[in-house]
Amino acid sequence: MLSAHVHANEYAPAMSAYLEAEIRNWVQSPILVEAINAQNKRTSSYDQGMIDELDKTWRAEIGTPSTPTITPVIVGATADFLRQQVEASGGRVTEVFIMDARGLNVAASSMTSDMWQGDEAKFSQTYSVGPDAVHFGDVELDESTQSYQGQISLTIIDPETGQSIGAMTIGIDAEALI
Repeated sequence: MLSAHVHANEYAPAMSAYLEAEIRNWVQSPILVEAINAQNKRTSSYDQGMIDELDKTWRAEIGTPSTPTITPVIVGATADFLRQQVEASGGRVTEVFIMDARGLNVAASSMTSDMWQGDEAKFSQTYSVGPDAVHFGDVELDESTQSYQGQISLTIIDPETGQSIGAMTIGIDAEALI
């Protein structure tokens, strides 16, 4: 049994190998790049106040019948594509979500606890660092699933321009990697 909190460096080799073998082949799929680029056009002028308000609205919608902020992120072709990657992983991937250049969710395989990831390492240690940046989060006990999970986050680049456009976070069932 794992302890409640395991440092990522203990799992980094396995997470890195999984990233290279299983994730790199779909991380720049056109459906993801197009969705991020489209949202970047919409959110490029957002200031921090607007971002904070969106995040607050997202959090308030969780568990309510009306979710106009959340629904576009978890419903649609891009979210379906992410769910297909979760299903294809055979239980190793628990969630996937992509973020725009502001750190706002673009699409997700399932609901996240907030909309703005820009203040978290999964975004600040990837998109802000550059096109080759990868961040391995600590492995922790996820209370909702009662499983140990880590997160692999990486910068998403537009293959046509070579420019960083957003980021992706992939939740990994740590026990499935060992």
